[in-house]
Amino acid sequence: MAKPRINIHVSREVNRLLDQAAKRPNVSKAAIVDAALAAFLSPEADDRRDAAIIRRLDRMDRRLNRLERDFTVIGETLALHIRYYLTVTPPLPEQDRQAAQALGKERFEYFIGQLAKRLAGGKSLVADVMEEFVAEDGDFFTSADFAGDRTASGDAPHSDENSPIRDGSDAGRAEIVQ
Repeated sequence: MAKPRINIHVSREVNRLLDQAAKRPNVSKAAIVDAALAAFLSPEADDRRDAAIIRRLDRMDRRLNRLERDFTVIGETLALHIRYYLTVTPPLPEQDRQAAQALGKERFEYFIGQLAKRLAGGKSLVADVMEEFVAEDGDFFTSADFAGDRTASGDAPHSDENSPIRDGSDAGRAEIVQ
């Protein structure tokens, strides 16, 4: 049975692309147009597109939830800091208030300058602190430290008097001394 014939008009650019695609072996313009129309009109294409949109919306929702959580933590941290500061800071005597206000204004202007620099530089204080305290291989315990190895003299592997690590039992378990 013969397929129905249709006549369509396409832009010159689409026609050029169609001609290029039809130059491949065993591919005709009719087969390309038929496959393109089938894909366009297929309900499965809508399902795939909808699934992709749903995945993106889910990712956005998770990001927004993390932002909401982070802002809640920041707000609570600020509120606790303010409460603590107001609780432990005694009121100033009247004669010292003017000097304290001038010093406070100067410190606040310095703070705003530092904040502007950080925001302009794109680097956060948290990132700076994390870079300062990057652990090196020597900062970690080895399996020998926890295996109960004893040296020839019978001392624990961490026998340094200044070390916060002390041998806490006969099983060679290390514990942190506060």
